[in-house]
Amino acid sequence: MKTVYVFIAEGFEDIEAITPIDILRRAELNVVTVSITSDVLVTSAHNITIKTDTTINKINTEDADLLILPGGMPGSNNLNSSELLKSIISKHNDKKGLIAAICAAPIILGDLGILKGKQAICYPSYEPRLKGATIVNQPVVVDGNIITAKGVGAAIKFSLKLIEILLDKTVSDIWSQKLVVEY
Repeated sequence: MKTVYVFIAEGFEDIEAITPIDILRRAELNVVTVSITSDVLVTSAHNITIKTDTTINKINTEDADLLILPGGMPGSNNLNSSELLKSIISKHNDKKGLIAAICAAPIILGDLGILKGKQAICYPSYEPRLKGATIVNQPVVVDGNIITAKGVGAAIKFSLKLIEILLDKTVSDIWSQKLVVEY
């Protein structure tokens, strides 16, 4: 079974975190939610508190097939302030592991230099922070091991694209039909 880590920080965007967690779990992927602090309770940008599966200091991402960075503010800035998370992302990228970021979260990849020479997208006002990237105005952009998405409105397509990449197009098409979403 493929393993996916979703990193959750205070101020995360609810839809951008919960949608991929929900849809990828429906597709029977092993989705592990990870608080970037020592507290498993994390409150979203819209004041909804969730309980993550674990905390960042208790995980071993060597088995990770995919790392997901939900957007939102101040969630993306909080993710970007975690040196441990940035180290995990950099090491995963060095081995060409899959990394997905949505809305404002691609700024983390930009700040790490991971987007240099790649195509990417994010929430429009954060595009200048995608250092070295070519902006592609699509809901979801895949370039090698990096998957980026524009924002809340792209959350379902983002999730289906992740299923397509991790499993295959047939499975993502099945889930598109079950979710009554054009994909």
